Amino acid sequence: MAGRSRRGSPPKPTPRPDRSFYSSGKAFGRFGIRSFPPQIMPEPHSHGHIEFNWLTRGRMDYQFDGGPCSIGQERLVAFWAGIPHQTIGLDGADEARQINIYLPMDAFLEMPQLGRLTETLMGGGVIQLSPDCIGLETLERWHQDYRSGNSLRTDIVRTEIGTMFRRAAITGWDLLLPAWVEEGTGTRTRTGSPVRYVVRMVRHIVENIADPLSAESIAEVVGLHPNYATNLFTKVMRISVQKFVVRMRLIRARSLLFDGSLSIANVAFQSGFVSQTQFYEHFRKAYGMTPSQMRKDTIEG
Repeated sequence: MAGRSRRGSPPKPTPRPDRSFYSSGKAFGRFGIRSFPPQIMPEPHSHGHIEFNWLTRGRMDYQFDGGPCSIGQERLVAFWAGIPHQTIGLDGADEARQINIYLPMDAFLEMPQLGRLTETLMGGGVIQLSPDCIGLETLERWHQDYRSGNSLRTDIVRTEIGTMFRRAAITGWDLLLPAWVEEGTGTRTRTGSPVRYVVRMVRHIVENIADPLSAESIAEVVGLHPNYATNLFTKVMRISVQKFVVRMRLIRARSLLFDGSLSIANVAFQSGFVSQTQFYEHFRKAYGMTPSQMRKDTIEG
């Protein structure tokens, strides 16, 4: 009986190794899932995630940096939470539940083959996914996996979110609020042009992360002076270009480590680090362990 119990038990909960990194700044937030009664927000706020909202019934009225948007029931809505946003109204939402998913911005940017979807969210657009992409049953299972406290179950959820996004990128989505980059004028407080520059810089970094990347070469992509380009990047992304590049290289390295077939030296090289010494220094600072320790912990569960 006891033997069956042990075999049937889930893996022992393991802490997130990158907890300290996500607590050190506002550019990237930690992954999370919440289920709670919908409520009016007293003031706008912003944070470093792609945020998903699901309302079980009724309607929520939002303001996204001055742009009004209404979210209906039983459809998953996604937006970049780095935009100041606020729930300002509820209609027919008595006894409703709201499920929020908070996907770290760096994890989102590492997801491949999203194309226009990435540009839309990065540009400040609000999208609604189709019912065949996601349903309440899956959201509730993700919430249970997250609340289990087991990092491996949480990693599976994040992988499934990436698959959901890839499906949406292929099948399409409903646009609830246009991106800044698609607007000529409007009531929103930021202009399209600066955001467009930052979106292009981010795309260049992510697509060329294994190559040498300097502030000058990144600014050249958008035709701006390096000082202006880097200041603009920091203002919009709330992290410097240099730190952003390092973070995206660490995300790529972590993904390659889980593959298990590459040597640590090759992981460092394919992630864009110029030396193993530099790689180990940044990795330990961000994750609190060496690359070898993370790979070992993952394989052994």
